[in-house]
Amino acid sequence: MTVPFGPRFAHLLLLAGWMVLLALLPWWLGLILLLGATAGAVWYARRSASLSEACRQGLKWGLPGCLFALQRALGGDLLAWGAALLGALVGFSLVALLESLLFHRVRRQAKAKATPEWRDMAMAPIGPAAHIIELQAVAWDEAGGEFADPRGGMVRYEAQASGTGRYVFADGSVVDRLSPRHAFSPSGRWFVASLPEGRGDVLCDRDRGRWHRPRGWQLCGWENGEWPWLARHEDDLPVALHEVLGE
Repeated sequence: MTVPFGPRFAHLLLLAGWMVLLALLPWWLGLILLLGATAGAVWYARRSASLSEACRQGLKWGLPGCLFALQRALGGDLLAWGAALLGALVGFSLVALLESLLFHRVRRQAKAKATPEWRDMAMAPIGPAAHIIELQAVAWDEAGGEFADPRGGMVRYEAQASGTGRYVFADGSVVDRLSPRHAFSPSGRWFVASLPEGRGDVLCDRDRGRWHRPRGWQLCGWENGEWPWLARHEDDLPVALHEVLGE
């Protein structure tokens, strides 16, 4: 189902009001609020997808208002507008850098020389003893309304615009902007759903109540029926989730 016009208009109106508020406040107070939004985006990046998105939208919409307050404080002349435009260039560049660092983590593995394929390394007869990990395949499914939760109760998928939707669990927790493609781990501890357009998978550790959104990583299997392993592409070396998160 499509998103009603009313909630979308109310959301845009709220963001526009936030921008106007920062334009009316002193520029230094607006800067403090923007720094708070930046800290919130970083803090909630791997804890709450909805709160992280709200902080990032507040940062993007609030920056023009803060810059308008700055040029007003500088006198509103041509020089003040030039300073505001320069601030816009630097500010939005920093916002883009922040999103890149949050959702497009660069692999820190050095590539000094060519290395053999991981399958060859695992089967090599010489060198240190190899620990071969056998991954259990992921049982993907397409949500269409309600479906059973392995731990009891039902999960409801509410379709929204652009092929996305939100999952509503029996305990009241909600996660949105996800595709209907989902799966549970064999033990039922993990719930995973795919981002639209193949941008990666979102995983929920239900025992700890933590959501992980490693952009660009795809779930490729379960170790011992419980621990998720991910890869950038289908033929890449699988990596454990705690390594993807830098833990």
